[in-house]
Amino acid sequence: MEGMTKMDLQSAEVLLKQYVEKDSLMKHCMAVQAAMEEMARVMGGDVERWAVVGLLHDIDYEKYPEEHAIKAREILESHGVEEEIIRAVQSHAYGMRCDVEPISDMEKAVYAVDEMTGLVNACVLVRPSKSIMDLTVKSVKKKWKDKAFAAAINRDVIQAGADRLNMPVEELMGHVINGMKARAEELGIKGDA
Repeated sequence: MEGMTKMDLQSAEVLLKQYVEKDSLMKHCMAVQAAMEEMARVMGGDVERWAVVGLLHDIDYEKYPEEHAIKAREILESHGVEEEIIRAVQSHAYGMRCDVEPISDMEKAVYAVDEMTGLVNACVLVRPSKSIMDLTVKSVKKKWKDKAFAAAINRDVIQAGADRLNMPVEELMGHVINGMKARAEELGIKGDA
């Protein structure tokens, strides 16, 4: 690609598939995309741009785990992706892998929803219905408090993200559930509900 181009969702999907082969990581990227679409609707953001950030946020994770969020800049720049998207992609790993602080609403949202999608997904997997369609905020909140459940999920990052958004964590849970519900079929979490 010559120069900077406005990355659309279709181009983002093509690009992501060049760097991500694992189905689990692809589904995670799609879950964050779904959550970002919902956050954009709620917060008055550009739904497609926020979706692109969600989809591309882990573009470097599979091939460059040790350089996660750092290598992303190089990859995205080489494909002519504009700075606003690159910054947002990097900001999701603030304080963990890089020092790009989430400042814009789009950056704060991706920082907040990344780990939350993992928690919501884990909650779905232990439900008898294996479905997000009957998942409630109350149910996620209960699992949130159980530190042994999905122990790899960084609850401090989720809380910090909610705080950055000036949003109660329960409200964030609700938005992430709603976003993922909208794409339940492709995420494989429609289940039997």
